[in-house]
Amino acid sequence: MNNILDYTLDELKAWMQQNNEGAFRSKQIWDWIYKEVWNFDEMRNIPSVLKDKLKNNFIIQMPEVLEVYKSEKDNTSKVLFRYEDGNIIESVIMRYNYGNSICVSTQVGCRMGCKFCASTIGGRIRDLTAGEILSEVMMAQKIIGERISNIVLMGSGEPLDNYENVMKFLSIVNSNEGLNIGQRHITLSTCGIVPKIYELAEKNMQITLAISLHATTDEKRRGIMPIANQYSIKEILEACHDYIRKTNRRITFEYSLVKDVNDSLEDAKELGELLKGMLCHVNLIPVNEIKENEFKKSLKKSIDNFEKTLQNYGVEVTVRREMGSDINAACGQLRRNYIEKQ
Repeated sequence: MNNILDYTLDELKAWMQQNNEGAFRSKQIWDWIYKEVWNFDEMRNIPSVLKDKLKNNFIIQMPEVLEVYKSEKDNTSKVLFRYEDGNIIESVIMRYNYGNSICVSTQVGCRMGCKFCASTIGGRIRDLTAGEILSEVMMAQKIIGERISNIVLMGSGEPLDNYENVMKFLSIVNSNEGLNIGQRHITLSTCGIVPKIYELAEKNMQITLAISLHATTDEKRRGIMPIANQYSIKEILEACHDYIRKTNRRITFEYSLVKDVNDSLEDAKELGELLKGMLCHVNLIPVNEIKENEFKKSLKKSIDNFEKTLQNYGVEVTVRREMGSDINAACGQLRRNYIEKQ
């Protein structure tokens, strides 16, 4: 049985025509789905014969909400979702004055092996389909009763390791007939799969590309991120320059600050040298401490000095404000805890 959320509007139109139905019916069905009517029988302007065809061929697959954790410190909520095959993923909803954002997962687990991330413990179980990623956004809107206006693909999984499904998700979520979330309101985060960065650049999309860098030398990066054994920092930066040339979009570099690992003044200077003059922005992230490793958050003084050093190189930089720290809002933590308890 096919998940209708995996279909673009054009694909659904083609299905209608193949099944001797008017193509206009596809838009009617989409309208109902995006009005949160997720039962074909409740779609009032759809003929009963077509409803039977739909029920025989499609499901509207929404995940079960296992838990919703609400932060007492800020307007952050973390949601544990369970899909029909029993797999669990998590999303983070962040509510701001200017709109609501969601951090979505793109895979169940992750095989990238980054040492500071709980998502990768246990490896990758499977990819999420385009419709499953979409359902995270739709369920989040239902939970908070408000529109989601910004999406970050920065939850569990490596988006460029699930490239085709992620590209299809971006197409569907950006559609005027669907959620209509503009590309400039979408950020895709990757640990640096170089060939896919080049491929993404060719699409000339207006999304924000975020690169998880986290180190200034290949040797140090290999100790934190196994992907560094495949692609050097030089190769990643060359791909980033290509992306900027083709899209004219500023790239974000994410840099998790780990005490006594990558937070020295020398590290800051090396990062400044690497990025000076580039159309980019650095997001400094005080590392989330997880019990599976010994990484500790940098001292405030080290974070401040790191930020000032980058500014001296003319590099735009911000320090990410911690969101949902009291509900384990970092990638993979809640899913891991829930599975262990079960």
